[in-house]
Amino acid sequence: MKIIGTQIKEDETFLKRADYQKELLRKLTAEKDKVKLGGGLKAIEKQKEKGKLPARERINLLIDDSKTFIEFSTFAAYDMYKEYGGAPSSGTIYGIGKISGRQCVIVANDATVKAGAWFPITAKKNLRAQEIAMENHLPIIYLVDSAGVFLPLQDEIFPDKEHFGRIFRNNAVMSSKGIPQIAAIMGPCVAGGAYLPIMSDEALIVEGEGSVFLAGAHLVRAAIGEKIDNESLGGARVQSNISGVTDYVMKDDKECIAQIRSLVDKFGRRDTAGFDRIESKPPKLSPKEIYGILPEDTIKQYDMYEVIARIVDDSKIDEYKGGYGKTVITAYARIDGWAVGIVANQRSVVKTESAKGAGEMQVGGVIYSDSSDKATRFIMNCNQKKIPLVFLQDVTGFMVGSRAEHGGIIKDGAKMVNAVANSVVPKITIIIGNSFGAGNYAMCGKAYDPRFIYAYPNAKISVMGGSQAHSVLLDIKLKQADKEGKKVSEEEKQKLLKEIAAAYDEKNNPYYAAARLWIDEIIDPAETRKYISMGIESANHNPEIPRFNPGVIQT
Repeated sequence: MKIIGTQIKEDETFLKRADYQKELLRKLTAEKDKVKLGGGLKAIEKQKEKGKLPARERINLLIDDSKTFIEFSTFAAYDMYKEYGGAPSSGTIYGIGKISGRQCVIVANDATVKAGAWFPITAKKNLRAQEIAMENHLPIIYLVDSAGVFLPLQDEIFPDKEHFGRIFRNNAVMSSKGIPQIAAIMGPCVAGGAYLPIMSDEALIVEGEGSVFLAGAHLVRAAIGEKIDNESLGGARVQSNISGVTDYVMKDDKECIAQIRSLVDKFGRRDTAGFDRIESKPPKLSPKEIYGILPEDTIKQYDMYEVIARIVDDSKIDEYKGGYGKTVITAYARIDGWAVGIVANQRSVVKTESAKGAGEMQVGGVIYSDSSDKATRFIMNCNQKKIPLVFLQDVTGFMVGSRAEHGGIIKDGAKMVNAVANSVVPKITIIIGNSFGAGNYAMCGKAYDPRFIYAYPNAKISVMGGSQAHSVLLDIKLKQADKEGKKVSEEEKQKLLKEIAAAYDEKNNPYYAAARLWIDEIIDPAETRKYISMGIESANHNPEIPRFNPGVIQT
């Protein structure tokens, strides 16, 4: 193994970059704090007055250590549904935490946000939570407190394959796979939503607050004329002692949470995937120095080796084909003791050698044919050796132009995409800077089933870079104006370009991506090791790794 990275001098450039990244983190923290208030302080106090704990307090009581809880999709629905007053975190909180020493997925409705009603993104978020539980064979705990589907948007949440009903289908699939599911009914649980807790292995219900029925008292009266109140219809005592629908009656939230912990404590141990792990060693260089390495502008150069040196154990790697295909770095390493295979884009000046002698080449996150070939071979090797893959994305796409086309860039790119798509070992993706076009696909974007996908606060995700997109969109507008016989002055052209740039750039930032669940979370670069380690620990719970079959790869 070789030690990588250098002691970076904290010069003006380093400090300027660090200040920029820290400012992005300050904004991230401030926005998260706002989102975590859910429906606001008044709504939280109102819930407490009823004797109910807010969703985040329920989670903190449930897990062993609140500091180690990894929350996902905090920014789900961020800046969306404004016409309905917004839906902070889409009214649902979920993540991975340890209960009685066991990793579990925990999903909690936030009743301070529209009484926990389900928006379209809420359904997508809950499906993602179940997907994580299924892929990693993790127990899942539901803390249910929801008024059901948000009716004004029912057509966007009810009938399709990836809508509300898919959740109950997943309940059944997880049950067949032996993945434990426990549901606590801590508030209303109505109509189709009633199936989620009852299709779980065990259901607890809190007396006085929890209720579960297919139709509430008001609807029952409208449908069949029967007069009854909700508690008599489907309250805790009725559903536990008369119908037998629920399994445990709890006097309050705290007792309910204590009971869940006791149940999880008795889960049996299962086989693991057997991913290799040894004693963890910190990097020789501080992860916080990543702030000063990353540029303020994502089109600027930096050395990815310096970033990797601050993520991997002991700042050591076994580099694969180090002198070949230098626009992509491929290396074996350890992160928090776990063996990993790293595939990373390089955006620095690299030394080259050819028949004409030594030289240098500016690299801008572009994947060339040789880089693609190298990455394909490396990904196949990691599958052969059962080593999880970590993709560090900062990619503007594949190389274009006649030389690249004549050299078979499409064929070589297809080989890499094929290897990523058919990979059977867990994949974890970090979007460090740019994530554009087909480069997003080849470097294991969301469409390629990473177990977890994260982005740094400066990340940009779009079909192409901003400047190129602005130029193309402006050209389309000008041609349209020309067809209509309109003359566009230089001043109007600049104004139009400014409007195009603002509209485009609004949609390529990580908050926009996180709101729509294209990424699992926006993370602090200094905590990259923690997120990768947690991901592999989760993946290790699933021993079912199929045989790797890359299909047809053209040579």
